Amino acid sequence: MELSSDEKEVRTFIQALSEKYNPEDFPYGQGVVVLPSPPGSPVKDCLFLPSILVLNDCGISKAGDRSIIAAFCAHVLELDLSHNQLTDWREISTIVSNIPHLDFLNLSMNPLSSMELEPSMSDVFSRVRRLVLINTQVSWDTVHTLTHHTPELMELFLCLNGYNTVSESQTPCPSLSLLQITGNQLQDWAEVRKFGLLYPSLSKLVLANNSVNSVGDTKETLERLFPNLRSINLNNAGLRKWEDIERLNFFPKLEEVKAKGIPLLESYSTQERRSLLLAQLPSVVVLNGSAVSDGEREDAERFFIRFYQDCPKQELPERYHILVSRYGHLTPLAEVDLSPHCIMVDVRWGERVEAVSLNLEQTVGDLKKQLKALLQVPTSGIKLFYIDREMCSVLGPEELKCSSRALHSYSIRDGDEILVVPKAKMCCNSSGSLSQELL
Repeated sequence: MELSSDEKEVRTFIQALSEKYNPEDFPYGQGVVVLPSPPGSPVKDCLFLPSILVLNDCGISKAGDRSIIAAFCAHVLELDLSHNQLTDWREISTIVSNIPHLDFLNLSMNPLSSMELEPSMSDVFSRVRRLVLINTQVSWDTVHTLTHHTPELMELFLCLNGYNTVSESQTPCPSLSLLQITGNQLQDWAEVRKFGLLYPSLSKLVLANNSVNSVGDTKETLERLFPNLRSINLNNAGLRKWEDIERLNFFPKLEEVKAKGIPLLESYSTQERRSLLLAQLPSVVVLNGSAVSDGEREDAERFFIRFYQDCPKQELPERYHILVSRYGHLTPLAEVDLSPHCIMVDVRWGERVEAVSLNLEQTVGDLKKQLKALLQVPTSGIKLFYIDREMCSVLGPEELKCSSRALHSYSIRDGDEILVVPKAKMCCNSSGSLSQELL
């Protein structure tokens, strides 16, 4: 018989803490301190806890005795409570209120959609500077309550919360520098624009895996809303126009961009994507995670000119004219054919010498078939030797043994010689010339 939710065992923060950091599970050694539990506490003695506590996936739904939390966690700086069963902000507030120096709090994967955080209990988060609320379905009202009462908050993670809009707030959070809101359902730039009002000091904005379909603001608006933005991640966004890439230059301090997986770039090769992006973003020093050198930038800008130079004048992007004023009108790059080609060699068979055209793309096996027709000899009854006329006195003949090996890999050149010998015992005399003894 399955227990009802009320009958199921309630696991507290204190229980999980005691079980994970129980002294019986750790070897004793010099310097290890065991803290005795407060009188009357059901919790066993604990080791002196580290400043970083990881209590993820422990089934925690309640805080437990606040005095015990205060006794053991007064020095804790970071707390990971992800993948638990916390649904009530009062329980979370009880835990946090007894960890006075808490800097980092991870509440990811806790179901927090059913209850709002009351302002009266939010002051306990005031020292938190990094807050992770991934896949909690937490409401924007609660987010704004938290940011309003965390005056030192610097990093906020709101990924996978199902947001398709952004709720505005009358109280911005001027301290926030990093917002990661990956994997939501934001599409309109009008929603993204609100982050500039909410977080005026924003330096890094991670919008990956949303469907943002444009960068739809003027230069003046983006300068005003995002005066400090240095990094933006638009991976897998819905951008389809080069104008959206060009508008990224309107962020006055932008120096890092990620823009992989966008529809705009689907038709280009990997190298073309990077070169075209880089040429459009003159202030960016890190593109898709890789630093940009001065040489790479110049190569990309020259590629950009050549890429567009045959387009109708009315279709040329503004950036093309700027780069032409710097580098001038460039001539197209010459196409160099590096593929293997045909050469002439002398084929020697006993006293007979034939000038033969060789296609260096073919294999040794192909050459044997060619010579079979020419010399009327079975391919299985001969051996082939390559003689480099310039180096033969030093290297001697080289047998062409491997039937599947391409001829160009032997560095055969015009005027060299191919020696055809019946299968026999082969030896080289002291001068390097080839002699044979027939079997």
